[in-house]
Amino acid sequence: MGMPGRKVFISGDEAVAEAVRLARPNVISAYPITPQTVTVERISEFVEDGSLKAEYLHVESEHSAMSAALGAAAVGARTFTATSSQGLLYMAETLPYVSGARFPIVMMNANRTLATPWALLSDHRDSLSQLDSGWIQVYCENAQEAMDMIIQAYRIAEDPRVMTPFMVNLDGFILTHTYEMVDLPAQENVDRFLPPYRTANRMDLDDPKTVCYAALDDYMEFHLKQELDMRKVPGVIEEVELEFKGIFGRSYGGLVEKYCCEDAEAVLMTLGSVTGTARAVVDAMRMEGKMVGLAKIRFMRPFPAAEIAGIAGNTKAMGILDRDLSVGYEGIVFTNARSAVCEIESPPRMINFIGGLGGRNISKEDMRQIFDQLMQAARGEQGERVRFVNARCE
Repeated sequence: MGMPGRKVFISGDEAVAEAVRLARPNVISAYPITPQTVTVERISEFVEDGSLKAEYLHVESEHSAMSAALGAAAVGARTFTATSSQGLLYMAETLPYVSGARFPIVMMNANRTLATPWALLSDHRDSLSQLDSGWIQVYCENAQEAMDMIIQAYRIAEDPRVMTPFMVNLDGFILTHTYEMVDLPAQENVDRFLPPYRTANRMDLDDPKTVCYAALDDYMEFHLKQELDMRKVPGVIEEVELEFKGIFGRSYGGLVEKYCCEDAEAVLMTLGSVTGTARAVVDAMRMEGKMVGLAKIRFMRPFPAAEIAGIAGNTKAMGILDRDLSVGYEGIVFTNARSAVCEIESPPRMINFIGGLGGRNISKEDMRQIFDQLMQAARGEQGERVRFVNARCE
């Protein structure tokens, strides 16, 4: 263990800003969008008061924010930006440029529903729409995890075996604007864990090279190299989390955090802040003798297919709670999870629960109904494969 940190009472947005300050990026490109705005405001204050020595770029759009970060990364700078919702879609054109050029930019995305109709609260439609962009994606349950994952994101993304950009997702308002006690690490410990960024993948007058190149007939090989390196990420995550725990005393379970899954007849898989509600319901139902379990999917890319298949092979029913809907089919998380399970010998009954769209609350009562339906499925009772949680017009 290193130097002790200190407890602070801050919001999720502020936790991200503090983590960015501790990570010592060279360049921050900022364009505010609710509910991410507080993060870039706090970072600007750190730059102004000198506690973060970095170039702070005020840009005119989210597209410009990612373009500026790309340019800074191309000369070897450690960079950070943040966005949300329509802003993420506006910068979508630039995301494959960053990942294809292998620039390890770290970005915070405050998950917020997409228009139209217009809404401000949280679901996961924004980030899940970008799963094919070539970025690592992690989803955080609380402000402490958000802080810790920003710091870990730089170590993972900048690892020479990885060299892949990293998106850290927080549920908008539910996490970004909720205050809680967070352990703020000591700068000395973060410096020990995260050394200054060094890379050969940059423009250099003494060693000229091309970045954001035209591949022509080699295009497929470049993307195959991306895929092969993305497959190394789980091992790097495991190494980084083990080292992080040794210094800071906290860990999060790798790609998937399992809770009471070993003997569960029914397991629910969640993403993000709703996990806390699900965990409380699991505890209550276990006290009643009901064998339910919970698996928090932390990473959507790389996708934890082996971990999910392993859980599925030991349970009778599995639910996936999506805070998104791919209109015309099912939830995106469910599609990925079902693909991971399809080849096991005795797959469980799988149900896609879709809820929380536009920030609709998912209560403990809703969660108990989800687990009750999963237990019915575990007993062999049939029902709809896709079910809507707390919806008024099924």
